[in-house]
Amino acid sequence: MEEKFEAVRKFLTRLFRPGRKQYSRLSRVLGRGAEGFAVLPAQPRIWCALDLTLLSMPDSVDPSSLRSPDEQRPAVPLPIDREPRGHDPYAAFRFGDFALFTAGNLLSITGRLMLAVAVEWEIYARTHSATALGLVGLAIAVPVVTLSLPAGHLADRVSRKRIILVSQVFSAVTSLALALVSWRHLAIPQITPLREGNHVLAAIAGVFERHHAMFHFDDASVPLIYLLLFIGASARTFSWAARSSFFPTLVPRDAFANAVTWNNSVFQIGSVVGPALSGFLVAYVGFPFVYLLDALCSFSFFLLVLLIRRSTQKREQSDAGTWKSLMAGLRFVFRRKVILATITLDLFAVLLGGATALMPIFADQILHCGPVGLGWMRAMPAIGAFAMALVIAHLPPMKRAGKTLLWCVTGFGLATILFGLSKALWLSLGLLFLIGAFDSVSVIIRGSIVQLVTPDEMRGRVSSVNNIFIGTSNEFGALESGLTAALFGPVISVVAGGIGTILVVLGVASRWPETRKIGALDRTLR
Repeated sequence: MEEKFEAVRKFLTRLFRPGRKQYSRLSRVLGRGAEGFAVLPAQPRIWCALDLTLLSMPDSVDPSSLRSPDEQRPAVPLPIDREPRGHDPYAAFRFGDFALFTAGNLLSITGRLMLAVAVEWEIYARTHSATALGLVGLAIAVPVVTLSLPAGHLADRVSRKRIILVSQVFSAVTSLALALVSWRHLAIPQITPLREGNHVLAAIAGVFERHHAMFHFDDASVPLIYLLLFIGASARTFSWAARSSFFPTLVPRDAFANAVTWNNSVFQIGSVVGPALSGFLVAYVGFPFVYLLDALCSFSFFLLVLLIRRSTQKREQSDAGTWKSLMAGLRFVFRRKVILATITLDLFAVLLGGATALMPIFADQILHCGPVGLGWMRAMPAIGAFAMALVIAHLPPMKRAGKTLLWCVTGFGLATILFGLSKALWLSLGLLFLIGAFDSVSVIIRGSIVQLVTPDEMRGRVSSVNNIFIGTSNEFGALESGLTAALFGPVISVVAGGIGTILVVLGVASRWPETRKIGALDRTLR
């Protein structure tokens, strides 16, 4: 008994020697004296929780008496090997509100692009003027330039959901009016405002198309179509600012890049279905039916957004005036070089390299494929973009987004040059597929950067600035393409635009070298 006690005392003395944390903790807990505890004679004196009854156990203990039969032993689970979570290509769709918004957005985009193809073909059929096609872009671009900043300011102050709902009502009404004008275009009286409007349009076309005397502006519906396009574009400007800043609030920050990828994919799906369907409907049913379908799509988007229950919108709380608030969005964009560089690159690439507005001329005069071929030509860039977006969604996040962006915009320019030189429909469709694929990468990278770098309370204004640059680049690109085609022909217009796109890539890479250093598009991006 004494030998056992001495052995335990020496062990505990070594274990709880002064300076160890266990010593101070044990001395605080036990305090002085307690019945049933043994006092160690070693200095300093401590109380050790050693039950004396343990020392009175017999010298020999049968080990078998302490064993339990194998069948009574509890099952011990194997250690779990935790593997890193794999990439989820559908992360954004795990959130129901985002799924509702995406479904409505798909319908809205499909209807809008159906309308765009039908309007372009109808204007060209009524006038046979390249300048008239360019003016379609101008009628849409003017409200985007003049109203984008106020629309962004409103999106940061008012419920974005409410803005989307109201704008969809206006879009549906203007599409219904377009259907009526197109259906009754021969019965519209030649009143003075409409007659004078046609004279102005003919005078503008005469400046750029002196070598081409086949154009004519004698249909009273043409000025009304431009007016309704202007009103519809005004409503869509407010809708775009709200939509661009609304969908990021429906997913957590970790799913931003995935949400942007799918948002772009939805746009490309609509860009495939809309133009292709519009081409068939124009050829076999007529323009008014296409405009009615667009109105139905706008109303469907209204109903789906109405079902969205909540969003985490942070509204601007500052007392700054409207003008200062608008300028804050511009200052934010110009101070963030990574945003400014990507927006500039996309702006001039689309402005110079956009061949979309001239597709009716290519379909009619060069490729001779009619409205059905025009529908497929408009759809092929979207097919390429959607295919590329699916690839990006299923691949891990990009590690070198900056260099990828520069190379893809360069490929966009090269494909545009070859499209301008092509005389075969199959080759033109293939090149349009590549144009869409390269452009999709640019849109995804730029969209991810803007959403990740921008705080939520400024997303409306920053999205509106982005819309001024990017949204108007499509429309001003259409104007530029139409006017240069009127002056030099469609082939030179498209080829020169592709060359200009490549020069813009070189200029951006030289002016903002940090663009090449953009890495992964995740939460670490600042």
